[in-house]
This record gives sequence, structure tokens and C-alpha cells, in this order.
Amino acid sequence: MSPQFKRGLILLTPLMVVAAMVFLFATTINRDSTLLPSVMINKPVPEFTLPAIEGIEDNSPGFSSADLVGEVTVVNVFASWCIPCRQEHPLLMDLAATSDIKIFGLNQKDAPENARQFLMELGNPYDGVGADTRGRVSIDWGVYGVPETFVINAQGIITYKQIGPLNEDSYRNGLLPAIEAAKNSDAPVISN
Repeated sequence: MSPQFKRGLILLTPLMVVAAMVFLFATTINRDSTLLPSVMINKPVPEFTLPAIEGIEDNSPGFSSADLVGEVTVVNVFASWCIPCRQEHPLLMDLAATSDIKIFGLNQKDAPENARQFLMELGNPYDGVGADTRGRVSIDWGVYGVPETFVINAQGIITYKQIGPLNEDSYRNGLLPAIEAAKNSDAPVISN
């Protein structure tokens, strides 16, 4: 190998690495992180039973996989320490007030007193709140982090998953249509 070739190779290698990094950055920057694939879409909800969070004013019970069969339901994974959970909470309150859908809260890795305070302060949209203090049930559901929201059809099949907080757009154009589709179909219909 000639010295000129070696020098050219030494100069070209860092440029190629930088070009590859710029390409990767450019192709991933506009990707929607809420569109991560979920292995749970079109699968039955995992078997689980979660205890209630003691001391919630309206005595919301815990819930189990059996509660998610027979009618379309929504499961929201949240925690009191999660700022985006606070931001999406008014939309869950709206859903509870304006629809006949049962909403269940899966409280992930949270202290019971903090979860109680969160729901006392912001309101409780849930028909049942289960304490997943170790995060085991969340892992079985394929949860990446909080918040996440799932739609389950009447057969107990997960048909939709919203990764990250609901906002007005994802609520109106994602969650609500997913609920309607799940109501109108026996089959899994939408995945996000």
C-alpha cells in the first residue's frame, strides 16, 4: 500500500463515520416514538391480579385480567411521579365523564400514599386501580414506560397501544377511534 493511499484512507475513514452518523440521525429524527411496535397487539391480555391502592376515597377496587373481558375497556399505566401522566390526566377524566367505557389504572412502581394523593388532587377516572409496586405486570404487558394506554376489545384482546402521554390529537384521532373500532369488531383492529 502506498503512503498516499494510507493517508487518503486515514482522512476518508473519519468522514465516512461522520456521514453515517448524520444519515442515521436524519432518518430517525422525524420518527414518531409512539409508533414503536408492540408484541402485545392482537394478543390476549396477560393473566394477572393487582390489589387495590388502599385508602382511595371512592374505594376503587384493584383489577385483574378477568375484568378486561366481556366489554371494551381501557387500561392506563401511570405513576404519581410521572409529569406526562399529570398532563394527560384531564383527557382520561373527560373519557370517564363522556363515555360508557370502563377505564382501569395500572399504577406502576409507586408508593400508595403518592398514588392516593395524585388521584385526590387530579380526580379518579378509573373504575379500578391496581398497584403494580414491583412493575412485574407492566413487564408482562410490554410497557416501555409511563404513561401508556391500551384498548382491549370484548374478547380480552389488546387492539391499541398509545406509548407516551395522550394529547388532544392522539386522544381524538387515536384513542377514541380505537375504542369505537373495538366496539364494532370482534377482531383486533388498530395498533399504534
